[in-house]
Amino acid sequence: MLRVIGSVWALLLGMFLLMVGNGLQGSLIGIRGAIEEFSTTELAVITSAYFAGFLFGSRMAPAMIRRVGHVRVFAALGSFISAVLILYPTITLPWAWILMRVIIGFSFSGVYVTAESWLNNASPNESRGKALSLYLIVQMSGIVSGQALLNVADPAGFELFVLPSVLVSFAFVPILLAATPTPAFAATKAMNLAQLYRVSPTGIVGMFLLGLIFSAQFGMAPIYGTEVGFTVSQIALFVSAIFVGGMVLQYPFGWLSDRMDRRVLIFAAAAGGSIGGSIGFLWGGTFGMALVAGFVLGGVSNPLYALLLAYTNDYLEPDDMASASGGLIFVNGLGAIVGPIIVGWAMSTVGPNGFWLFMAAVMIVLTAYVAFRMARRTSVYASDDASGTVSYAPVLPTATPVAVEAAQEIYAENTEAEAEAEEDEDSPGPA
Repeated sequence: MLRVIGSVWALLLGMFLLMVGNGLQGSLIGIRGAIEEFSTTELAVITSAYFAGFLFGSRMAPAMIRRVGHVRVFAALGSFISAVLILYPTITLPWAWILMRVIIGFSFSGVYVTAESWLNNASPNESRGKALSLYLIVQMSGIVSGQALLNVADPAGFELFVLPSVLVSFAFVPILLAATPTPAFAATKAMNLAQLYRVSPTGIVGMFLLGLIFSAQFGMAPIYGTEVGFTVSQIALFVSAIFVGGMVLQYPFGWLSDRMDRRVLIFAAAAGGSIGGSIGFLWGGTFGMALVAGFVLGGVSNPLYALLLAYTNDYLEPDDMASASGGLIFVNGLGAIVGPIIVGWAMSTVGPNGFWLFMAAVMIVLTAYVAFRMARRTSVYASDDASGTVSYAPVLPTATPVAVEAAQEIYAENTEAEAEAEEDEDSPGPA
């Protein structure tokens, strides 16, 4: 592990600062929007705009990098991020914030693609799984740390918008000065959504539903906290609980994923999420219960992303795993765009508790759908084949195609290695 840290520490430090800045501005937008008296619907569209930009940027960034190179893309998108973060408090109009959120989402996704490609290139094959795990820890730690910074200044002022701008600017220093070669982007074979659905209906449907959940958690949780009367400190702790839950439970889910039928684990996680949403709906107005509900919901929704990836891979040939990632990310992104808008409508209709009602409803739908698919299809898992091969790679729903393809490659390599080991065992020994 220390060797892995030594080879990519500059990249990880830069990504940590990026995530601190992004986590801070993500929560700050909801709090400041409420101060500016934006409606819940307007804040929902502003939240959704980030994910629209993120999805578009994830698809465009590789082409941009191939055309002008990593350094120029980094510098250009970094400048956009820093500029927009400072512009937020100077143009407090909903339409302007929507446009700026699209730009921020696009720019962050491009920056992540660049950084993740460097990380992937700097990590040898045998340590790529550890590098991805470290990357996950750094991402979540950065987001949680960003929440703590909400308390250093008044959200009604401009200081909290300047702070993430400075952090993002500093983040580029270790990344751009890292002594690692820039990687080349290779085109992968495309797999359309119809093909993916035929391979794994649960993977496609689950990814869409999870996109609804994650975007609502990431963008609408601060708005919910504001509407129920939580203080800024309480909102910071509430958002942190969601991501801490994901960080704490990611690895237990990963350990179980390689030792049991993944569909049972996905069913259990979705059922747990529906319980968490129900707790929030019934008692979420109490701060302590909101923390419990947020921890449970975040604890299952973040690992579900990697679980659904691994489950879909169970039905793919190794050569198709990387190409399938684009379709899964696209479906997840569509859900992420729609999620905040539906939550905003629910909160406008039934009040702040519409946030939890939406979460519980989506998780119940996912639970029911997985149960339906379990009755329709035989699992590929067999307990006597469990050889301890690690095929689960921790990835967040905010990951770009680069990180997801790296996780897919880890799975493919382990699948091929396991197949070769089984062939060696079955082959007759010397006479």
